[in-house]
Amino acid sequence: MPGPITAFIKHHYRHFNAAALVAAAEDYNKHLAAGNKMLVTLAGAMSTAEIGLSLAEMIRQDKVHAISCTGANLEEDIFNLVAHDHYERVPHYRQLSAQDEQDLLDRHMNRVTDTCIPEGEAMRRIEAAVLKHWVEKDQAGQRLFPHQFMYEILRDGSISQYYQIDPKNSWMVAAAEKNLPMFVPGWEDATLGNMYAGHVITGDVKNVHTVRTGIEYMMELADWYTKTTAETSIGFFQVGGGIAGDFPICVVPMLHQDLQRPEVPLWGYFCQISDSTTSYGSYSGAVPNEKITWGKLGIDTPKHIIESDASIVAPLVFAYVMGW
Repeated sequence: MPGPITAFIKHHYRHFNAAALVAAAEDYNKHLAAGNKMLVTLAGAMSTAEIGLSLAEMIRQDKVHAISCTGANLEEDIFNLVAHDHYERVPHYRQLSAQDEQDLLDRHMNRVTDTCIPEGEAMRRIEAAVLKHWVEKDQAGQRLFPHQFMYEILRDGSISQYYQIDPKNSWMVAAAEKNLPMFVPGWEDATLGNMYAGHVITGDVKNVHTVRTGIEYMMELADWYTKTTAETSIGFFQVGGGIAGDFPICVVPMLHQDLQRPEVPLWGYFCQISDSTTSYGSYSGAVPNEKITWGKLGIDTPKHIIESDASIVAPLVFAYVMGW
């Protein structure tokens, strides 16, 4: 029997974007029921929106098998994990003046829409924890991806004393426990990416390549996709737009066109939650069929687009998939 959220959605979500949500969730379940895998991409500030409340359980239930996310989402889930009680909500953010914003800056509160992240308790605390690993690996001549460094600080207990939410609600904790494959394109524009650059400039880290990024992530993704699709299909569930989705979906045409591996299958399912409109050259607002011309999706690939706020829609889809 479906849980109360799923039952509510089944009864009330009958038309328009509501119906699109149901269709996407139903096909997500069909994809998994056939023994297939799903990659989820996270754009925007979904971690600050506390997507971990539902995504963490999706990971634990093996309904998500890999994640592509921005560097911001990678770190902001952990910022929230250790500094939740110090966050401040600003529900009247639309009325803030330039002076109001300056006042927040003076208190070292960095605003993301209606939520302010405290620099000292969140960003600098995590910087101190991960810096030890950056320096240690640098001195040993070892190299890790950004998400692997995050897994290390979650596993070594160095920040556990600061936890301010139940760790079951952290999707990064769940990912670390599963050693979930992750791909973090453009990490260098994240807060920790900026901090890492600073530590390389000052000489704390001698080798800039101690943290692996970009091209190596695409190579890792190509290897994972090729090996996984040799046995099963992989779906693509995109939360928002941007590089978190643009980067991983390109692995299929790269494998076909640049590596001449035509036997590698296309993505087996596609869904994007986005409020981006289709305009001149807008990739995030493009309809899924456009991806056929780029060799990413096929004519028969289940395709869905839910034009709405991902912070509202994603938890509902996840709840439906889990039968909550």
